[in-house]
Amino acid sequence: MNRRHHRHRRYRRSTAATAVALTAALALAACGSDDSDSGAGGDGEGNGGGGTRTVETAMGPVEVPEDPRRVVVLDTGELDTAITLGVTPVGAVQTDTGTMFLDYLPQEGLADIENVGTIAAPDLEAIHELDPDLILGSKVRDEQRYDELSQIAPTVFSENVGAPWQDNFLMHAEALGRSAEAEEVVAAYEARVAEVTEAVGGAEAAAGTEVSMVRFIEGGNTRLYGQDNFIGTILADVGLGRPAITEEAEDGFAVEVSPEQVDRADGDFIFYTSYGAPDASGEEDAVGGPLWDELTAVQEGRAFRVDDQLWFLGIGYTAAEQILDELQQHLTHT
Repeated sequence: MNRRHHRHRRYRRSTAATAVALTAALALAACGSDDSDSGAGGDGEGNGGGGTRTVETAMGPVEVPEDPRRVVVLDTGELDTAITLGVTPVGAVQTDTGTMFLDYLPQEGLADIENVGTIAAPDLEAIHELDPDLILGSKVRDEQRYDELSQIAPTVFSENVGAPWQDNFLMHAEALGRSAEAEEVVAAYEARVAEVTEAVGGAEAAAGTEVSMVRFIEGGNTRLYGQDNFIGTILADVGLGRPAITEEAEDGFAVEVSPEQVDRADGDFIFYTSYGAPDASGEEDAVGGPLWDELTAVQEGRAFRVDDQLWFLGIGYTAAEQILDELQQHLTHT
């Protein structure tokens, strides 16, 4: 088991959580709840029983309601976490490209969530008007707004986003009062990871399979993703190998290349996407071009376009489960 499994296991209250299907975990999260007591807007006000508890956060200890009912989330990862745990926020931010409700999420009920600005630029007035009793976000995005947000409602921040998503999930689950449900979700994910590793031929075969992650960026250089990010942790959990260029990634995050360097993306498998429009991100020019056509993965039919919202924006367990399904499909049917 890799270091990331050990890292998120130290947060567990039980050392022997039973692996169950994610659908069962979601059903458990919803049991005995409806919109008025599970974090949705509804007609509920305040926290159900009026009690509080303390959560350790990146900004220090924060006292939160025992049963938060009006939750605002300030990033896509927090939205995934809330939905995964059966909580419908009253407010959420949208991405810089204008996406608010990521397509991979179950869409039922999302239309009632109010827009409260964009990632790293939340609309504090809009948040205040929603009268939340809990705000979930991260220090890296909104540290400069923490004091103002805390005056609106108890605010629980993780330190960072991306690579520590598994730890962030458990912290935010604790704030939501859904730690037991979170354990079920983590167990289901670990069981699914083991299945995918086995499906690709076991740990040794997985380690010998180099997977390259390419993201074309509208208004920026192309990114070859390293290991210290959301998708990198999932690949590491499965035990998949990564191309040597990932070792050059600053802080383990990504290596930026120009269109003339896209050949550095080669691997046994390539998964690629665009943040923004493909005709503006450089994807359309690169894919099918001479450098792209020379890549081993392309020549062997092992280059696959994937959904950017799912693979890069979701940053949560609902996204991760679907990514594992797609990984297994692509890695075993070529």
